[in-house]
Amino acid sequence: AYDEEIVRLRLARQIRDIRTAHQMTQSGVAQKSGMPQSVVARIESGDRGISVDTLGRIAHTFGKEVQLV
Repeated sequence: AYDEEIVRLRLARQIRDIRTAHQMTQSGVAQKSGMPQSVVARIESGDRGISVDTLGRIAHTFGKEVQLV
């Protein structure tokens, strides 16, 4: 459970860092990804996990791909 928590927090931080590097707000990401801003906020907080579908939608917003290893 600890390792999963670390991975979730690391992913949340990466998403927030990419968003701020692109000078986008959570609302902007949400609108481009087709989801509510509250979902982006929850993802960035690291409180909850993220589905592969949702992660893919966010990645696409930034012109990135999800690679599972």
